[in-house]
Amino acid sequence: MAAPKRVTKRRGETRQRMLEAALRVFADQGFGRSTVEQVCERAGYTRGAFYSNFASLDDLFLAMWEQRSTELIDGLKQALEEMDTSRVKDVRGVVELVTPAVPVDDTWFRITAEFTAHALRNPGLRRVMTAREEAISSAITPVIAELLANIGRETPDQVALGQAVVAVHDGTAAQCLLEPDNPVVWRRRADLFERVLTAYSIETGGRS
Repeated sequence: MAAPKRVTKRRGETRQRMLEAALRVFADQGFGRSTVEQVCERAGYTRGAFYSNFASLDDLFLAMWEQRSTELIDGLKQALEEMDTSRVKDVRGVVELVTPAVPVDDTWFRITAEFTAHALRNPGLRRVMTAREEAISSAITPVIAELLANIGRETPDQVALGQAVVAVHDGTAAQCLLEPDNPVVWRRRADLFERVLTAYSIETGGRS
């Protein structure tokens, strides 16, 4: 009875090391230029170990992307739950409180851009992208809506608000990564978030 448990644990560790190696290889090389051999070399395993865990490089890519997406969404939820909302007085305050919880990460941006392009060439993967966008939106939108309600603003269409927020984040991430030390770029990103939150909410005059 003990042997199967040891094999299962070992296989799980092998798979995880492959996923971690894949993240680095895909970020460094790009999915189109990456090979099974590169992932195996980075992880310290053979091709046999690779194919005992993944059917193909596509299979590995999808598993790595889904795992990393889940980790980021879980981290986002935790950050949002731990926020101090008492200092929020206006829409700009909502932006300044929420946006730091959504990281602009160079490695993950490259992976996401790569996966998006790959999914557009493979319609079957589009559902994965859609699910990711919906998961992020469902994590962040209720928090934003509550913060807006606290300053007297109602959000009639939270789905539209969530989609707009994700679009702004994705659309401005490249500029911020290209000029990480340019404060103007980051200020314009915050300005755009503020305009979107204002456009997708209605002032009610009351505060909770």
